[in-house]
Amino acid sequence: MRIVQLIGRSTGGIGTHAVDLTRHLRSLGDDVVVVTDALTAGRFGLDDARQWWPSGPTAGSLRNLLRLRRLARSAEVVHAHGHQAGLLAVLTTTGTGVPVIVSQHNAVLAGGWRRRLSSRLLQRIVAGRAALTTGASSDLVVEAQRHGAQQAELAPVPSPRVPDLLAAAPLSRGERSGSAATLLRENGVSGEGPMILTIARIAPQKQLDSLIDAASVVGVTATWVVVGDGDPALLSRLRERAGDEGVPVHFVGPQSDPTPWLRAADVFVLTSTWEARALVVQEAMAAGVPVVTTDTGGLRDLVEGVGELVPVGDAFALASAVRRLLTDQQLRASAAETGRERAAQWADGAQTALRWQERYARVARTG
Repeated sequence: MRIVQLIGRSTGGIGTHAVDLTRHLRSLGDDVVVVTDALTAGRFGLDDARQWWPSGPTAGSLRNLLRLRRLARSAEVVHAHGHQAGLLAVLTTTGTGVPVIVSQHNAVLAGGWRRRLSSRLLQRIVAGRAALTTGASSDLVVEAQRHGAQQAELAPVPSPRVPDLLAAAPLSRGERSGSAATLLRENGVSGEGPMILTIARIAPQKQLDSLIDAASVVGVTATWVVVGDGDPALLSRLRERAGDEGVPVHFVGPQSDPTPWLRAADVFVLTSTWEARALVVQEAMAAGVPVVTTDTGGLRDLVEGVGELVPVGDAFALASAVRRLLTDQQLRASAAETGRERAAQWADGAQTALRWQERYARVARTG
């Protein structure tokens, strides 16, 4: 089957998933053509991608739209990842008879009322035109149905790192402590006590101020580490605030491989205002790290019953959950074990690709 995958601008989870899905589909024999922008192609090493992403009302963008329309005509299915990709897909396939699947990975966190109104209108256009809309979390499925999706279903997104993390036995307490000390030293951090890890973009949605608030009241000696890059101005402000308040929250920037950090962490924390099926939470659970996350989006589906869920923006609840895990060895060991057990039950990338082949066949037959 020939499938056109449209990947909107991404430096994180959407791109990671779409690239992994493409790899597995190709290994199953499908002809997959990827269309994206230069940033995403460079970030994920998509050397064979068609870099035809429109960049505004220019002659070049018009040529790219025409190229994409011709390419879509040759496909049996167009699969768009994300809101922008979904809009591009339904616009360029209009009148072609080619079915479109739109995978929604993120909630639309629009600002003022004009943006919200515009966003809802565009969501309705995309949902109404797509043959199938999938959501990475159950709330995204409900949102698609609310906007008039013809068909909507849950499509869990797996992290490609989970199988290798499950295959490796968790480090002992002593090994974890030694590994954490090495990582911190290599990144210029002088820390003491257990390591509390966050892996996240530096962005308002991640609400990283909550980490500083929680670290200031947790009452247990620990080193809080944030791995990731993003908004330079926000990063500078967060670093300045942590330094001014004398709070042990350290921003070490992007790391080429998060695996050593995950295996060395004592607790993993994610403070986002919204997430779907966060890849980093899946990875932490597979690595045997107790997890504390905000109770939002698809995080409850991942964490409930095996980790700690706290209200969004509640630093005191966050600090209390972290304190419980750091001071109760039995609770920490139980959370680590049950998290790995749950992670072992999830479909991996190959199984996910087979499920997508079934969706493509179903839509292509009725498209």
